[in-house]
Amino acid sequence: MGEKENIVAIIPARGGSKGIPRKNLKLLNNKPLIVYAIESALKTKGINRVIVSTEDEEIAKVSKQYGAEVPFMRPLDLAGDKVLTVPVLKNAVKWLRENENYDIDIVVLMYPTSPLLKPETITSAIQKIEGNPGVDSVLSLVRDDKYHWKETNGRLERVHPKKIMRRQDMQPCLRENGALYIVRRKILEDQDSYVGGKIDFVLMGETETWDIDTLEDWEMVETIILRKEKARNTVQN
Repeated sequence: MGEKENIVAIIPARGGSKGIPRKNLKLLNNKPLIVYAIESALKTKGINRVIVSTEDEEIAKVSKQYGAEVPFMRPLDLAGDKVLTVPVLKNAVKWLRENENYDIDIVVLMYPTSPLLKPETITSAIQKIEGNPGVDSVLSLVRDDKYHWKETNGRLERVHPKKIMRRQDMQPCLRENGALYIVRRKILEDQDSYVGGKIDFVLMGETETWDIDTLEDWEMVETIILRKEKARNTVQN
């Protein structure tokens, strides 16, 4: 049995948001959006620490209230709307190493915009990589059995499937849904990517995979949450 690996969930949550102002703090069914990611991470077996990376004092305060750590404030030059996620993750890894002498072995990247992500799904993904040298990163995918085309210079080309067939005869594509990424620190630092090396995946259903980007998405997710709560209350009563 090897040494226990340090597995840390990092939730990037900046204060600015163009589509939905202050999105990470907006109440989704009476709870700030970011809290869903925090609570899922805290309920996940195998995660040692749950850290929110933010430059926003209010997000930091709410995150701490709900059990996440905010050991540092993200530098403002990493808080713009064009900043990619990789430097944000690397900043967190570096800060913990230099200020706490704490080395992360595996990073679990969770976005607040996927509030329906289940702890069981995260646990399943962690189990694919923890203690397994044959896997360097894991990402969440969803089955896609739709017909796909692309446009090139004004001409349409069928991409998948290459010829017309019944949907039940198709081999579904697997679509990256952006809800969950797990990566070894070495891959993150050496390849500047949170998907690399030997890659595995975990499948998610269409409902769980919902990503909030617009107000329409927000309304749909809130409806799903309310429906689940009603079903749960019905069973309990």
